[in-house]
Amino acid sequence: MPFNRPTLSGLIERIRADLDSRLPGADARLPASVLDVLARSYAGTASNLYGYVDWLARQILPDTAEAELLGRHAAIWGLTRKAAIGATGSVALTGVEGTPVPAGTALIRDDEVEYRTTAAVAIGAGATSVAVEEVAGGPAGDTATGTVLRFVAPIAGVNAAATVEAPGIAGGAAEEDDEALRARLLTRIRTPPKGGAVGDYEQWTLEFPEVTRAWVFPLWMGAGTVGVTFVLDNRPDILPLPADIEAVDAWLAPLRPVTADVVVFAPEAFPIDLRIKLVPDTADVRAAVVAELDDFFARDAQPGGTIYLSRLREAISIAAGETWHDLQLPELNVEVAPGSLPMLGEVEWV
Repeated sequence: MPFNRPTLSGLIERIRADLDSRLPGADARLPASVLDVLARSYAGTASNLYGYVDWLARQILPDTAEAELLGRHAAIWGLTRKAAIGATGSVALTGVEGTPVPAGTALIRDDEVEYRTTAAVAIGAGATSVAVEEVAGGPAGDTATGTVLRFVAPIAGVNAAATVEAPGIAGGAAEEDDEALRARLLTRIRTPPKGGAVGDYEQWTLEFPEVTRAWVFPLWMGAGTVGVTFVLDNRPDILPLPADIEAVDAWLAPLRPVTADVVVFAPEAFPIDLRIKLVPDTADVRAAVVAELDDFFARDAQPGGTIYLSRLREAISIAAGETWHDLQLPELNVEVAPGSLPMLGEVEWV
């Protein structure tokens, strides 16, 4: 039987009735009377206590706990929140030849995002390249080629301006949010480790920084092999780079069973083009449809899976402002190979 937290007004009435029953002839409902003041004061205190108990009830379960206690629940199960990752890249320095620039030298962007050098260099005859990383971490540190950074503390013999080199400073990732951590925790609770089961590989891969979705393929290349692929949804290009694949492979090496041959690979993009007749056909409704389709592919798409027309139509139908539509392409459900990941392709409006 569910417990319904009493309202403040309900508590006041309950205390008033209790006072009246214990003091014959008294009326706790008289405005500004001592009994009325006592009833309201006690009710306020009780309401606060009920509120605290209500808050505690949410914290004792991992599916409703808030950030701090969610972290404690996760720690009990051996999980930690993924930390923010600083964007990395390189900048070009100029100045008097031979002037040293120590590692850890701070630079700042015009909007006060701070970076630091990760290696010591000496200024050469021309522009000298030095690697840098964002200090705070997160996607805010991604910076385009040609952007000018400036030294926080000037160095004699080195020009104050440092220019971001191609391909820019990139790779920043925000700290794992509560819902992503909660999803990993609930998966860990519901599917405990089984010595190298499919769920184990998925959990291990999802623990790696930036990885947001992962898929596992038993017997990927024959007996004793396991295929693992993943994406990084917080990047502009969600498909992993060769460096990401090497890093995840190294991450899984000490976790996997010693007899398993793990093959980590990047899924091949499989864009699915759509042709839609939309009513009303406005820029805002089109944008809403594309946003819903992006969410749909992030939820439903998986290597070797099927994209169902009914699910595509549903995603379009729930877009804000859509009255009705006709999905003309694709004409049938789309099935993809195990190594391919369905992705939203070009959307043609008719």
